[in-house]
Amino acid sequence: MTRSLNNRLSLLSASALLLLATAPAQAVDGLAFVYGDGDGDDDVEMFRVAAQWDWDQRWFDNGGWYLTGYWELDAGYWDGNGGLNDSLSDIGFTPVFRFQSNASNGFQPYVEGGIGVHLLTDSKINNKDMSTEFQFGDHIGAGFRFGEKLEWDLGYRYQHFSNAGIDKPNPGINFHQIRLGYHFN
Repeated sequence: MTRSLNNRLSLLSASALLLLATAPAQAVDGLAFVYGDGDGDDDVEMFRVAAQWDWDQRWFDNGGWYLTGYWELDAGYWDGNGGLNDSLSDIGFTPVFRFQSNASNGFQPYVEGGIGVHLLTDSKINNKDMSTEFQFGDHIGAGFRFGEKLEWDLGYRYQHFSNAGIDKPNPGINFHQIRLGYHFN
């Protein structure tokens, strides 16, 4: 990847973080920290910070469960096993649908899924060539919100990155992730 694109990604990432830091607290509904570990032979760890904007919509609210969602903007770092191309960074944007319990006891389980877009600083990590810096990231997950005001969110995600056949090779990469979030509401 060219130094120019690297510089633009760094500037874009710094701008996004500055925007998040200077935005009014009520503009961002939550923040999350994510740790991921590569699936199978992919010896890659992922560290990510995400901002969340809730949709404030409830569909199919039958009293017990409802469908809702949020926008997620994230910045991450992938750490490989120390060989050539052993690290990269990414920024991503994902709409996430969440089917969540409506329980009032301070504990609300959920299942969720999302498909978003990601821009990587390199198309290679370790010995894996993903062909393009542009990747789609889809995930499924489950977890629960808890706390006095349901301010905490702990979940598991299985996330897949792929360029969806835009270019070959397209091996994709998968991560098992743990996500800890905090909601400002």
